[in-house]
Amino acid sequence: MDEQELVRQYFQTDRITFGMSILQAGQVGGLDPGHAEADEVFFCVQGHVLCFFPEDDYYYELEKGDALLIPPKTGHKLFNIGEEVAIITWSCAPHP
Repeated sequence: MDEQELVRQYFQTDRITFGMSILQAGQVGGLDPGHAEADEVFFCVQGHVLCFFPEDDYYYELEKGDALLIPPKTGHKLFNIGEEVAIITWSCAPHP
């Protein structure tokens, strides 16, 4: 799919950032290289995705209601493997 992942950032302070990523069915998100000093949390609001960690060649599966904690400096990429739009909310703290 040629469309880009839709990323919305709603809030950012010096302590936390909150946003959302939307991927159409079959869509692949961009590679996020990770955040130097921040943990990141993904929460799957809707859909079925794989989160790929290229440094470890590892995939983590998320479905509606699942959450994932991503440590600092950990690159990751989302793949929508479902048949519906995937919505992932994310937060980084203390800062991205």
